[in-house]
Amino acid sequence: MGIPVLVLGKSGSGKSASLRNFSPDEVGIINVMGKPLPFKSQIKTVSTRNYDAIQKILSEAKSDSIVIDDAGYLITDYFMTRHANAGGGNAVFQLYNELADRFYSLLVSIQSLPADRIVYVFMHEDESDSGNIKPKTIGKLLDEKVNVEGLFTIVLRCIGDQQKHVFMTQTSGYDVAKSPIGMFDTLEIDNDLKMVDQKI
Repeated sequence: MGIPVLVLGKSGSGKSASLRNFSPDEVGIINVMGKPLPFKSQIKTVSTRNYDAIQKILSEAKSDSIVIDDAGYLITDYFMTRHANAGGGNAVFQLYNELADRFYSLLVSIQSLPADRIVYVFMHEDESDSGNIKPKTIGKLLDEKVNVEGLFTIVLRCIGDQQKHVFMTQTSGYDVAKSPIGMFDTLEIDNDLKMVDQKI
């Protein structure tokens, strides 16, 4: 079964930059928003927001490791391109159901991929009024009924400033970072996704 990995962080915290040490034949990138990478690279990138196209790429990919960069924008795009025409009442409720269903189905489908295929799902983080950090979504279904981070065994949180960018490998008590016991020796590691890939 495929291995999903959630990489969570604020914009500019180093999610995309963590790909810098991969060679082009080691990873493929599904770039949801079509943004250029923050470093020079020959890594193959496909830009799409179409769920069916993404699932086809994941199942047919030649690389063992695939990244869905800014996956949260799949939810945002689904909502923003439909909400104005949704009308009101049950139609709006149905829209929220659809966007949650599509994203959930994508995440669950990763498990049916060939063994050893690693899919890195990059998402922005959101902070609650009480200071808890979670993946940024839209609506209550994904947060309350699904619990997105619960679909992943490995959740790395990107933290960065002008001096350094790191991955947090376990929770601080206020976020959802986690990794299997013994996978990493320290709470904080360099934001080098190739090194993580080799560990997995």
